[in-house]
Amino acid sequence: MSSAQGKGADTIEAEADLDRLLAALGRQCPDMARLHGELGCPPLRRRPAGFEGLVHIVVFQQISLAAARAIWERTLGVFGSITPAVLAAAGDEDFRAAGQSRPKIRTLRAMAAAVLDGSLDFDAIGRLEADAAHAALVQVKGIGPWTADVYLLSCLGHPDAWPAGDVALQAAAGDLLGLAARPDAKAMAALGERWRPYRAVAARLLWAHYARLRGRAAEPATTA
Repeated sequence: MSSAQGKGADTIEAEADLDRLLAALGRQCPDMARLHGELGCPPLRRRPAGFEGLVHIVVFQQISLAAARAIWERTLGVFGSITPAVLAAAGDEDFRAAGQSRPKIRTLRAMAAAVLDGSLDFDAIGRLEADAAHAALVQVKGIGPWTADVYLLSCLGHPDAWPAGDVALQAAAGDLLGLAARPDAKAMAALGERWRPYRAVAARLLWAHYARLRGRAAEPATTA
């Protein structure tokens, strides 16, 4: 779950913002200071806010990065423009041609319908504090806590978003802290308290640490 810190001076919009908050996190946590020293500045991983940004997150979850990138290209090829009106009007055959699973089709349809009926307002969400933005997103059927928190982190730049269900974060945190087993989402929520109000900064470092462990690009992995 995200903190109640709203968007403001600490919003992560650019590398300079991330650098400043990495320094603040390091002063607060020696483990993170050490990780930052070893890894340098992690990727910013920002995407534009709005409907397409949230669709991108949904498409990429619960599958490998290689498969997600291929499916995203197919999705762009099928639909052209990723808008609520386009997805709402699409038939099942269009979604299947784009490589979307049945659960993701239901989620994408629900998202499109929510935008069109006004219950999902991305401009309003962008002005909310993190807890309120998170709550608004998970009201839409199919959008879970991980999806909401990754949207807050990557699309809105909230400094304290914390996708506790992300398996890469779990694995990296377990390794960093020397835990005997990978912490689950509940345990990660508790562990993350030590990194408030910079949990999104800690998440970026942990993704980079996971990438080092696995030898691949540092990105959110999937839900637990």
